[in-house]
Amino acid sequence: MPAQGSLIYSLVARGTVVLAEYTEFSGNFPTIAVQCLQKLPTTTNRFTYNCDGHTFNYLVEKGYTYCVVAVESAGRELPIAFLERIKDDFVKKYAAGKGKTAGAKSLSKEFGPKMKEQMRYCVSHPEEISKIAKVKAQVSEVKGVMMENIEKVLERGEKIELLVDKTDNLRNQAQDFKKQGTKLKKKMWVENMKVKLIVFSIVAALALVVILSICPGFKCF
Repeated sequence: MPAQGSLIYSLVARGTVVLAEYTEFSGNFPTIAVQCLQKLPTTTNRFTYNCDGHTFNYLVEKGYTYCVVAVESAGRELPIAFLERIKDDFVKKYAAGKGKTAGAKSLSKEFGPKMKEQMRYCVSHPEEISKIAKVKAQVSEVKGVMMENIEKVLERGEKIELLVDKTDNLRNQAQDFKKQGTKLKKKMWVENMKVKLIVFSIVAALALVVILSICPGFKCF
């Protein structure tokens, strides 16, 4: 069985038109994958369908759909990581050019080797893929919480007003801190000048004493 045995088949589509696909296996999974593709929502999102011990994983973004069929035991992180990687590769190379006009499966020969490469890489580096997936999941969770909190705030005017008040308070505190900092800076400058004047006076006095001891009444000059 090929090294990428847990990842069976992959495709990239514009809408419902398959632009590129890759597999080292035979079976009816390409047909099922395309049938699912036809029923996918067009909104940006991730979708997973289970079928007879396999998962059909889809990533929809900006008019393009990325799919990978995997054995169910591969879990969720590996297929999603693979989809993110081929999405990045495809967008960089085709999204602004060939991707907009390419015909059905016309990019398979050119992009297929990249899909194969990414399959092998993801399967061969499970620990790295797992770490990256966990970090991305945490970031996504934080974004979700932030959006939820903002929506809750927008539902009630009093919360918005409270936030504005807090912002004003913070601004006033910052201005007060700036004023205090300016005053402190001036005070330290004055103190510093006083010290310099005292030191200068002491040095001048000592120099005068030395001169007078060597040349009483300045008769040496």
